[in-house]
Amino acid sequence: MLTAFFNKLNLILSDKSLRGRILFIVGALAVFRFCAAIPIPGVNVLQLEKFLSNNQFFGLLNILSGGGLSNLSIMMLGVGPFITASIIMQLLTMVSPKLKQLYHEEGQMGRRKIAQYSRLLTVPLAFLQGLGYLVLLEKQGILMNLTSFEKLINIIVIVAGSLLIMWIGELITEYGIGNGVSMIIFSGIVSRLPSAMSELAVTFEPSQAPMLLGFGVLIVLVLAGIVFMTEAERPIPITYAKRVRGMKVYGGTSTYLPIRVNNAGVMPIIFALSIILFPQMIANFLGAYGGATKTVADFLNAFFANQWFYGASYFLLVFVFTYFYSAITFDPESMAVNLQKNGAFIPGVRPGKPTEEYVTKILTRLTLVGALFLGTVALLPIILKGLTGIATLAIGGTSILIVVSVAIELVKQINAQISMREY
Repeated sequence: MLTAFFNKLNLILSDKSLRGRILFIVGALAVFRFCAAIPIPGVNVLQLEKFLSNNQFFGLLNILSGGGLSNLSIMMLGVGPFITASIIMQLLTMVSPKLKQLYHEEGQMGRRKIAQYSRLLTVPLAFLQGLGYLVLLEKQGILMNLTSFEKLINIIVIVAGSLLIMWIGELITEYGIGNGVSMIIFSGIVSRLPSAMSELAVTFEPSQAPMLLGFGVLIVLVLAGIVFMTEAERPIPITYAKRVRGMKVYGGTSTYLPIRVNNAGVMPIIFALSIILFPQMIANFLGAYGGATKTVADFLNAFFANQWFYGASYFLLVFVFTYFYSAITFDPESMAVNLQKNGAFIPGVRPGKPTEEYVTKILTRLTLVGALFLGTVALLPIILKGLTGIATLAIGGTSILIVVSVAIELVKQINAQISMREY
C-alpha cells in the first residue's frame, strides 16, 4: 500500500499539469485562509469569544463560512450566500419549464447561464445577510458603536469578501481539482483541528481518558461507515446489441452502469444547514428589538432550542434535499434515451419508457438508503449530546461527513487524472 502511495505521489510530482493543479489549490486556499484572518474594524475580541463559546447556531454558521466567522473576518459570510443563491436557482429549475429546458437541453452553455444567475443573486443575499449579522453583533456588544458610514464600509467589505471567496471557489473548480466550494468548507474545518487538539491537550485530565477513548472508537466507526456508504454502489447490467457492418460485427459486449448509494454526496448536508440556519438568523436579528418582534424571536428560539424539534427538522431537510439533489444530478429519462440511441439495453427490460421506470425505481430505493444514512450522521452529535450531556461533538458529525466526503472525492479525481495521463 505504501509503495502504491509513493508511486502515485511520484506521478503527481513529475507531471507538470497535475502538479500545477494541486499547487493552484494550495495557493488559492492559502489566500483564503490569509483573508479569513483579517478582522473587520471595531470588533470586541473578548466579547466575541464569550459569545461564540457555547453558541451552536454560530458554530454551524462557522462551518459554512469556512472558519471566517470565528474572528469576524472580512470572509465572515463565507460561501453561505452563494450556496443559498444556488439552492434558489435549483429550486426554480425544478418549477420553471424555461430554466429546466435551459439546464437539461442546452447542456454546458445552459448550466453556465444558470451559474451566472446564481452569482448575480449572491450579491443582494450577501448584502442582506451581512446587514443582519452586523446589527445582531452590535446589539450583543461584539461590535463597537459605529457611525452609519462605518457600518456601510463594513457591509461593503464583507459583501466583497463573500464575492471574493465565491470567485476563489470557482477558480479552484476550473483550474484545480474537485469542487471549489466544498474545498473551502473543507479547509475551514481542517484549520480548526490544531487549535482543538491543543485545547484538548491543555484541559486533559486522566479521569477523561475512558470518555475520550470511547469518542475515538466512535469516530473511527463513523469514518468507516461514511467511507463504506460513500463508496457503495449498485451496478445495473447493460448489454450492447450486435450490429453487422460489412464483414465486421460490432457490439455484443456487456458492461454495467454504477449508481451510487449516496448519489448526492455531501451537498444535502450543506443545503440543509443553509436552510435551517435561516430562521435562526432571523430570530437572532429580531431578538435585538422589543415588542412583537421579540415575541416572534422568542418563539423561534424556543422551537430550535428543543432538541427533538430541531433534530426532526434537520433530519427532514437532509432527507428531502438528498432526493432533490439526486433528481437534479441523475436523469433516468435522458439515460434511457441515450441507451436506446446507442443500441444498449438492460437485460430483461424493454428499451424506452420501461427502462426509465426501472432505473427510477432502483434510484428511489438507493436514495432512500442514502438519505437515511446522511440524516443519521447529521443527527449523531445531537444523539450523543442527549445521551452523555456533553456538547464536545455538537457539530462533529456534519464536519466529519464533509471532510471525509470531500477527501474521497479529491482522491478519486486525482486518481482519474493519473489514469488519464498513464493512458
